[in-house]
Amino acid sequence: MPPITCHILDTTTGRPAANVLCELSYLTESNETMVKALTNSDGRVTNWEGNHWVTEELKPGTYRVKFHTFDYFQKMDRETFFPFVDIVFQIGEVPDNHYHIPLLLSNYGYSTYRGS
Repeated sequence: MPPITCHILDTTTGRPAANVLCELSYLTESNETMVKALTNSDGRVTNWEGNHWVTEELKPGTYRVKFHTFDYFQKMDRETFFPFVDIVFQIGEVPDNHYHIPLLLSNYGYSTYRGS
């Protein structure tokens, strides 16, 4: 399992949000390194595709997970106010072994927290 994972629950239906594109970036002044994944049937990302920097030891710094929510709601024939959700978080000088980013999502609102 990579050191950063995420999970989306659709709070309107009470079900996991499957097949949502997620992008994970390490933010710097000059560039962003990105990996991508689709949430699985349980709404989880447990494996990232692309540059495999995320499977190595984490670097301190600022990261972003972008959840592309527009297509998810469109496939379900539902409108949404948020076409995507960006969650930006900071990893300190002594990184933990694992960071989990849950997203509780509805058409017109969302919340997040640091999971375990």
